[in-house]
Amino acid sequence: MTDNDPPFASDAIVLFCHGARRPSWREPFERLRVELAQCSGRPVELAFLELMEPDLLTAIERLVDQGRSRLDIVPVFLAPGAHTREDLPALVDQASQRWPGIGLRVRDTLTEDADMRAAIIRWILTS
Repeated sequence: MTDNDPPFASDAIVLFCHGARRPSWREPFERLRVELAQCSGRPVELAFLELMEPDLLTAIERLVDQGRSRLDIVPVFLAPGAHTREDLPALVDQASQRWPGIGLRVRDTLTEDADMRAAIIRWILTS
């Protein structure tokens, strides 16, 4: 998106996470999902790249089945890397082909956002 693009008004959010072997790894992301849904008033799904369910396409399908058509995909990764620069765009391309009528916006990773970096700095300095 550029500054000249119209605002993207999403009607649902997908938190895209890496995944892990240990089931308890999911717990903080589940808390984030619940709190974000409560604050935003929108459905929020978790999706995982590997080792956990659901995967991204399944999470998107759940939202599409609910009638959602403008989805924010938020990679809950600290910084960009192969998963967000290669794996995620390939998955988003698959979703766009499968559901051509829905809008998908992929957000930046956490430290790519100036406000998030400032929040991390405040947390470090005040903890």
